[in-house]
Formats: sequence, structure tokens, C-alpha cells
Amino acid sequence: MSDPTVKVIQSPWFRGVPDSEAQEFLKLTKPIKVKKGARFIEAGETPKIFGFVTQGLFRFLYTDQEGKEYTKVFMPENSFVSAYSAMVLNQASHFSIEALENSEVLAISYVDWLKLKESNPCWNELLIKVLEKAFIMKEARERELLFLDAESRYQIFLERFPNLEHRLKQHMIASYLGIAPESLSRVRKKEQP
Repeated sequence: MSDPTVKVIQSPWFRGVPDSEAQEFLKLTKPIKVKKGARFIEAGETPKIFGFVTQGLFRFLYTDQEGKEYTKVFMPENSFVSAYSAMVLNQASHFSIEALENSEVLAISYVDWLKLKESNPCWNELLIKVLEKAFIMKEARERELLFLDAESRYQIFLERFPNLEHRLKQHMIASYLGIAPESLSRVRKKEQP
């Protein structure tokens, strides 16, 4: 496994976190390998951990009663993966978090996270940054799905997730965009010179 210490300390998320606090965070984490296709969190389970992705790629997905999947978001390296509201409320998660590649995560228990937050205000500041980014992305995504056509949503996807298109299967991108894979093929053909 690559050295997660360097990835955490160099991550923009941890700017403003003193090195001694980053080391405390690392002491409380456990490196976990998640194989491609495995779930970090399964819908219906009450999550007790969350993680920081040091390598790999995940997607958050909802699955309906017929088994159709709806991709909520993609989370590459340097992202936090969590069903945070379910964890806070001690309730079952409504979505799953699936590894799309062989991935590595530094996992921390929610109990240890709460203790860490109590120990230094820098952790609340980090949490606010993460939640603000998530809220901004959620609001933008809702607006895009309501008001923009498939071509515009695809362009935003390419901007939001540069270099991710080649790491994903077409049906997953289509699911994220809220369109059928055939429609995505048509959109891509229009984009080609």
C-alpha cells in the first residue's frame, strides 16, 4: 500500500490542520482495501465508519426495488466517502458506496471521529469545508437535472470530473446524467469533431 500519511498531509482538505493533529487522525484510521465491485457501505446498513480515499474510485448509488441503479456521485482519490447523515442519525443508509476500481481507504470510526472533533477546533473547520462542498455540489446537481439538457449536463460532468470519463463505464456516466446509455452515445457523437 502506498504511504497514506503523505497523501493525507498533502491533501488540500488538511490545509490548516496542524501536523500533530494530522498524525492523531492517522493513528485513529485503519487502511482498508476495497476490491472493485465491493461495497464500502451497503444500503440498509447503519454506517459506523467513513473514509478518506487514498487510491481508487467510488460511486454513491441508489438501487430501486426492481434493481435499477441511480448514480448519485463519483468520488475519486482525495475524497471523503461516507453516508454521513445516516451515521449522524444512527440510521440505515439509503445508498451504497461501491468501489469502481481496486481502492484504498483510510477508515475512521464515527466514535473516534467525534472524540477527535472534541479535541481540536481544526476538525470542525475541516468538517465545515467538506459539508459546504457537498452542499454546493448537491445544489448544483439538482439545478442541472431540473433545468439543463443532456449535452449541457455531460459538459459539466467532464469539467467537474476531469480525466474520469475513461475510468468509468458508459452506463454509469449515463446513470449519473439521468439519461439512457444510448442517449449518452448520441451526445458523445455530437461532441466529436
